[in-house]
Amino acid sequence: MGFFDFFSKKKKETLDNGLAKTKETVFGKIARAVAGKSTVDEDVLDNLEEVLVTSDVGVETTLSIIQRIEERVARDKYVSTGELNNILRDEIASLLTENNTDDANGFEIPSDHKPYVILVVGVNGVGKTTTIGKLAWQFKQAGKKVYLGAADTFRAAAVEQIVIWGERVGVPVIKQQMGSDPAAVAYDTVSSAVANGADVVLIDTAGRLHNKVGLMNELTKIRNAVKKVVPTAPDDVLLVLDGSTGQNAFEQAKQFTKATEVTSMAITKLDGTAKGGVVIGISDQFKIPVKYIGLGEGMEDLQPFNRRAFVDSLFGE
Repeated sequence: MGFFDFFSKKKKETLDNGLAKTKETVFGKIARAVAGKSTVDEDVLDNLEEVLVTSDVGVETTLSIIQRIEERVARDKYVSTGELNNILRDEIASLLTENNTDDANGFEIPSDHKPYVILVVGVNGVGKTTTIGKLAWQFKQAGKKVYLGAADTFRAAAVEQIVIWGERVGVPVIKQQMGSDPAAVAYDTVSSAVANGADVVLIDTAGRLHNKVGLMNELTKIRNAVKKVVPTAPDDVLLVLDGSTGQNAFEQAKQFTKATEVTSMAITKLDGTAKGGVVIGISDQFKIPVKYIGLGEGMEDLQPFNRRAFVDSLFGE
């Protein structure tokens, strides 16, 4: 299946533009890594390993990629440095496929299941509330009735921000006073959504990376609260990570996946950073689908993550 089966021309341009700094940096490093070499030998592989690690792909994933390239070089006997980008593209795409990081279409909302409840978690400043707003807009564009829950009650700014997004998108926001029980807000949100026949519920949660026990208890309370209304809820727990923080995003993913059952991820702020390689490492290491990537400020710039399109954009011609 071809590239344009997945992405429209507009989305391809957004993807290419969003990854431009990462691509420029990675290609520059690769060019230096192969300078003066005609074939992919041990020195080139050592240099390539350093390129991938310093591009925030992560050590474990980098070692997997290098091993695959070593096997390919041994099998093919002669591999020129000019082929390196194509080899990287193929091997990284294959690695992600084998680790169950299949091409995603974002959230697919079943028509026979209402409401589809999504808890959104992540530390403050990663673009969590903005991601909620953009998702709400996209769902509404698709004809879905959406409700938002302002369950980050520890910061007045968080509640205000999600209310602004609700007004901007034109969807209801359920809130309480600052300091209210987040679980109570979540309960009210899902109850209102059920009563009004909503298709999708997005619930914002506190963005504090406090001790794991506190985080686990808080999210467990929210889970239990929404289950009282919809026994199968939540349908998804979306972890939002800031891609521009590189290795710090790995650490946040470790903390949240230990504290609660994360079922999907969104990696934001990839435009304007050279750390786009973090998407590859996180996809590979956590075996949790990256469903969205943030590539700009526009509503449509939150795109479903497409493994092949991403790798083609980063390592293609």
